[in-house]
Order: sequence, then C-alpha cells, then structure tokens
Amino acid sequence: MLSAKSLFQEILDHDDSFRLFCSIAASGESQGGWENARIAALVPESERALAPKITRHGADEDKHGRIFNALLRKRGLEPAEVPPETDYTMLLERHGIGLAHEKLQADQPLTVQDIITYLAHSRVTEQRAAEQMQMLRKHFTDHPDIGKAVRMISDDEDNHLAYSHEELLRFAAAGHGRFIQSTLRECALAEIAVYRDVSLAVMAHMGRVLGWPKARSAVLAAGIHAVYLYERLGGWRRMVSLKMPRRRNALGGPASAAPEFA
Repeated sequence: MLSAKSLFQEILDHDDSFRLFCSIAASGESQGGWENARIAALVPESERALAPKITRHGADEDKHGRIFNALLRKRGLEPAEVPPETDYTMLLERHGIGLAHEKLQADQPLTVQDIITYLAHSRVTEQRAAEQMQMLRKHFTDHPDIGKAVRMISDDEDNHLAYSHEELLRFAAAGHGRFIQSTLRECALAEIAVYRDVSLAVMAHMGRVLGWPKARSAVLAAGIHAVYLYERLGGWRRMVSLKMPRRRNALGGPASAAPEFA
C-alpha cells in the first residue's frame, strides 16, 4: 500500500535517495540561516528588539542544515548536488516571495514593511515545514537513525511558527493589519504552486533513483496535483490565519545545541 510512511521508508532505506533527500533539506535550511542572519543585521532601529529572535531563527536553520549533513556522514555519504528545480527557497524568491537577496546583500536598513514581509513569508513557509515534520514525527520519532533529528527539528519548526504568529499579531495591533493580510495571501498562493512544482521535481528524481514504474510515478504525481487543487480551492487559508500561540516568546532565548549531530 502506498502511504507517506512507506514512501519515506523507501527513500530512507536507499543510500542514493537518502543522500538526495538530505542534501536538498540541508541546502534549504542553510539558505534560510543566511537569510535570517542578514535580516537580523539590517533590522530598522525601531525594531531592534526583534534582532535576537531573528538571529535565533537563523541559528536554528543553520543547525538543521548541520543535522542533515551529519545524517549523511553517519551513513558514509557525501552531499549531492541539489537540482535547481528542487530548490524550494530559491524558487520562492524568484516568484517575488520574501525579501530579495539583492536587498539582503546591501547595507541599507530594512523598513518595517520589509520586516512584516519577512514575517509573513515565515508564517506561510513555517506552516509547511511544521506540517511536514509532524508527519515525520508521527511515523519516525522512534527511528534509531533519524528519530532524534526529527524530534529536534519538529520542535524548532513549531517554535518558528509560533513566533511568526505572535509577531505578526503585534504588528497588526499597531495598524498594519491590511498589509499583513494582503502579503500573507500573496505568499500563500505562490507557495502552494512552488510546493507543487518542487514536489513533482523531487518525486521525479526519486523515481529515477529508485526505479519506480511509470504507473507508480503517475499515481504520486496525481496525488501532488490533488493536494494543490485542494489548497488552491481553499486549503491555503490555513496558512494566512493568525492566532496567539500557546508558546509565547518562542524564540526569546538562545538556540539549542545539537551536540549529537553537529
């Protein structure tokens, strides 16, 4: 029976597919670490209190990249080249979502609207990340090789999601509600399309590595398109709602270490 658990177990059990999976994940997390570090350095003076939280967010992302690379080393594997069509972070940027790298590479302070744009981007993408890690946690939390990594990353993604909710609500209370909602909607609609395209690309690469028959690849592609249709018809709304999280000040302290991986 084809299920999320059996699919990921197959990827996990094969060195080449596991290598590609971890390499894609590590690349995206490391890119997120760099972006957050630059945003923290360019926070406007009026929002300097946010800088330590943004720095913590970036440190967590860097840690996740190190964890995925450590999982590769544990299997005696080298990172693989990441196919550009599977690069979720860069494809989002090309769609104009989040802050452009040209802006982050400059030395000009960001504006309050830039910070809101960053937080809206985080709200949407961390929703996706938290859901994916919850799925892995459900099926692999006790796995001897990846269980610790799954639990640690899942906890961090939940913190990132809580942080983005709380900070966006703070900005909404300060009068930025309309801009927040329009930015969230734009980001969510772009993200679901990018996620569909990246998922199709990743599954195509995995299918070639694992030798899947055309019928199986077609079923998986149809499932990805069905998820996109659901999200396009209304599922995207879960990514734009805001509510005060139970985890308050989720990024208020230093990033946790990962000595067993890093």
